Amino acid sequence: MPFTVPPRFLWGASTSGHQTEGNNVSSDWWGLETAPGTFVTEPSGDAVDSFHRWTEDMDLLAEAGFTDYRFGIEWARIEPAEGLVSRAAVAHYRAMVKGAVERGLRPLVTLHHFTSPRWFSEQGGWMNPKGVERFTRFVDMTEEILQDEVAHVCTINEPNMVAIYTGALAGAGVDSSGGLPAADPALTERLIEAHQAAREVLHRNNPGTKVGWSVAMQAVEPLTTDDQPAARAFAAERETRFVEAAVDDDWFGVQSYTRLRVRASADGPRTVPLPEHAERTLMGWEYYPAALGNAVREASRVLGDVPIIVTENGIATADDDQRIAYTGAALEGLRAAMDDGIRVDGYFHWSLLDNYEWGDYRPTFGLIAVDRSTFERKPRPSLSWLGGLPRAQAVVA
Repeated sequence: MPFTVPPRFLWGASTSGHQTEGNNVSSDWWGLETAPGTFVTEPSGDAVDSFHRWTEDMDLLAEAGFTDYRFGIEWARIEPAEGLVSRAAVAHYRAMVKGAVERGLRPLVTLHHFTSPRWFSEQGGWMNPKGVERFTRFVDMTEEILQDEVAHVCTINEPNMVAIYTGALAGAGVDSSGGLPAADPALTERLIEAHQAAREVLHRNNPGTKVGWSVAMQAVEPLTTDDQPAARAFAAERETRFVEAAVDDDWFGVQSYTRLRVRASADGPRTVPLPEHAERTLMGWEYYPAALGNAVREASRVLGDVPIIVTENGIATADDDQRIAYTGAALEGLRAAMDDGIRVDGYFHWSLLDNYEWGDYRPTFGLIAVDRSTFERKPRPSLSWLGGLPRAQAVVA
């Protein structure tokens, strides 16, 4: 099934600040990475030096045929100490917005992608009585960066993962097998409050900006028909509340990579371990491209007419042919959902670059490989294939 796109469809790739920029020394994640005895395999260090090489990254993206770029603004760079605003950091991110527009790339900007200033987290983070106020103060600071050139802003990336893994900054391990704990209820509501407050600030400061947030959707499936209630309950504690909170947003971001299969048990819903023969990605996740279409359908079931943007979808693999096969199959599922009447306004691949995957560099998601000694960018065939896909299929049509 060809993936033809409607007019103004967002067609891009995603990155995040901490994972690509390098030396984000004022962030809580930097503190975690450099502390002894944590789950972190290696620190981010220089990452892939996108703080200095963002122009090259954007050039490669635009030259490949993409029209959109999702990137992040690091709060820890803007406000490295409470109340101290770095004018240099503001100028840097303003230059990135202008640079994207100059290259014909529409920026979708993320304001919080897992990392916070170290001072913010050390004082209780989101659960501090002033946590929401501190975040919205930062959001207010971004008006100068965004101006009227950023049509889409993501307030918080994967807030459900923040609520699930908030213990990670205290040294807890991250389970990539799919055995997700439930999201912390109090933190869930605080993040929703922060998102809604940020949306108000953005709409006031930048009236033309469309505001949403992106949720990690695991495409939860019941093992059998009888397990359907258990699957719903499992998703409710990890995803659904965050989707429901977007009902008044301008758009909603779906981030999907794989599925979780759930069964009922006497102790409540339980994930089903993958069988030994299951095909896995470098993250240990099941190779399951149909997850994207299923996640989009689930989001639409909850949200109705709220436009959906796929803000992340991809695969960690050392085999670029497998990346192309996975992405092509995922797009087929997305196209089928759109043909069934679900409004999808865009697709962003994760990731533009191989980068720091929250603990180590081994999982390679990038359309572009990076030599971490020289920082040389090495575009993979998937970059030009995916970037040129809408154009090529428009010619065929």
